[in-house]
Amino acid sequence: MFTGIVEELGAVREVAGHRFTVACRAVLGDTQVGSSIAVNGVCLTVVDRTDSTLAFDVTDETLERSSLGRLRPDHGVNLERPVSLAARLGGHLVQGHVDGVGMVAATDPDGSGGLTLRIELPASLRRYVVEKGSIAVDGVSLTIASVHEDGVSIAVIPHTREVTTLGSIHPGDPVNVEADLLAKYVERLMERAG
Repeated sequence: MFTGIVEELGAVREVAGHRFTVACRAVLGDTQVGSSIAVNGVCLTVVDRTDSTLAFDVTDETLERSSLGRLRPDHGVNLERPVSLAARLGGHLVQGHVDGVGMVAATDPDGSGGLTLRIELPASLRRYVVEKGSIAVDGVSLTIASVHEDGVSIAVIPHTREVTTLGSIHPGDPVNVEADLLAKYVERLMERAG
């Protein structure tokens, strides 16, 4: 379980088949082989560790359901270690199980160093979004500013723009989207209740 509060902006060092090696510092601290790390919002298992890198193997399923397949050396990635039960929940409950890939439709600077990010969502995810609700985009916990017929708009503060990959995305870029966990459970409970 994660919070969507990115700890570090890492950099892809190598992509070899289904293995990604990422340069990082902060998330290395208490991470070992077998640990989980959210990489652009996708929960991955560490399969190798050095003093400056972590390596992850990804399956075809992960590549098909996320935007990780587009990563190349020097691409930035958002990194977060799992939350401990004693930690504050600064974002929202994020599983690292990507629900779909959205498409960046617009990145409009707001004049104060932030930006308004407009994301087109797959139809299967639109039912989970509400104004002022939570959403994770490439692993970043965000609040939905407004809901549109084809997606959402999100106000990104300057700090988030600076310390995550959201500051370098462009229209047409794919992004990993995880809908609010609570919305999915409520839907399922209501289906069962008839």
